[in-house]
Amino acid sequence: MGAETGRPPAVRRRVELDMLRALVVLGLVFFHSALVFSPDDDFYVKNRETTDVVTVVAGLGVVWAMPLLFLVAGLGARHSLRRRGAGGFARERLLRLGVPLVFATLVLCPLPQWLRQRAAEPGYDESYGDFSARFLTVRPDPGDFPFVLEGDHFETGHLWFVLLLLVFSLLLAPVAAPLAAAARRAGDAVERRPALLLLPALPLALINSLLGMEEGFAGWNRWAYLLFFLFGHALADHEGIRATMRRFAVPAGVLGVVLFVATSPGFLSVDDPFTARSGLALSTRGLFGAAGWCWVVAILGLLDRPRGGEPNKARPHGEEPPKARPPSPVLLYLTAAALPLYVLHQPVVVAFAYGVVGWSAPIVVKYTVIVACSLAVILVVYEYVVRRTRVTRFLFGMRPDLPPPPPS
Repeated sequence: MGAETGRPPAVRRRVELDMLRALVVLGLVFFHSALVFSPDDDFYVKNRETTDVVTVVAGLGVVWAMPLLFLVAGLGARHSLRRRGAGGFARERLLRLGVPLVFATLVLCPLPQWLRQRAAEPGYDESYGDFSARFLTVRPDPGDFPFVLEGDHFETGHLWFVLLLLVFSLLLAPVAAPLAAAARRAGDAVERRPALLLLPALPLALINSLLGMEEGFAGWNRWAYLLFFLFGHALADHEGIRATMRRFAVPAGVLGVVLFVATSPGFLSVDDPFTARSGLALSTRGLFGAAGWCWVVAILGLLDRPRGGEPNKARPHGEEPPKARPPSPVLLYLTAAALPLYVLHQPVVVAFAYGVVGWSAPIVVKYTVIVACSLAVILVVYEYVVRRTRVTRFLFGMRPDLPPPPPS
């Protein structure tokens, strides 16, 4: 199996994971547009009027969305390693993630910071070109691995996800084979003792509690994402694990909601629940980490339940199970677009927010305009700029094959 034992087995593509990834990426437009109106988050452009509703709704998203993206990426890494081997996998990740990371850092990341300066200082008139030169003036910062560069204005911005995913992939490649063998044993153990499915909640809780949560990384500690990535690589494609997730999806979801609600006293009363060392802050972060794992298990289990029939039910001899419905053209389109849309979305959201926050209009109107315009622009730019040529496809991490016409 590639880097494991030899020839890779035929793997049926899990359409529900493609759908989930596409929905999370598009959902980030709604999420980051909402941060314009959040009283707590230090977003690039802020509306004068804010609402606590954003804080509550954002919390419901951050507890599961980015963890699921890393877990699904870990599952994809498992299949890629089987096909390509460790060396081929590392080269492919450097091209598919490293190239858009460098390109977007140089071309797109200065824009939100420049607009932040313009919004904060009414008399600020520095050109974008001059600011970009200052933005790219960096110095080494090895203590913040893997974010090893810093500057007065430099940041990776929303590309922290791409950078972490690239680093995690490169760390995984040389240990993939022994990890796969250990994963099979762990999967078999969970199949025999389903309660072990909740065991990953413990290290996630400890990492968030002891190392602290990081607001810039969607409320999780960066190394908690490494665990989600490794759990996806090791466990999520084991048939016994999948069956256990389906069976316990609802109980895990209920437990996740209870744990999430239990974080409310800490998040509402501690001045800095992300980093404070009080007992309440430590326990709040631990509960959040455990809740995140329960939510991920519940969502994966519910989405993996069969459609159009009951394949687990006994059938007459010779009767075949119902065939899976092929993915829609729209889903196939969005699956290929996921990384480019992610790379494009935040600069576009910030640009529209910069133009809209000065309006004399209710929050709901401004929010609707930012979301609608941002979605329209990133989809148009993707369709007519990114996906049409080999050069732009390469720069945004896409495969070089030129695409068929888009779905209507």
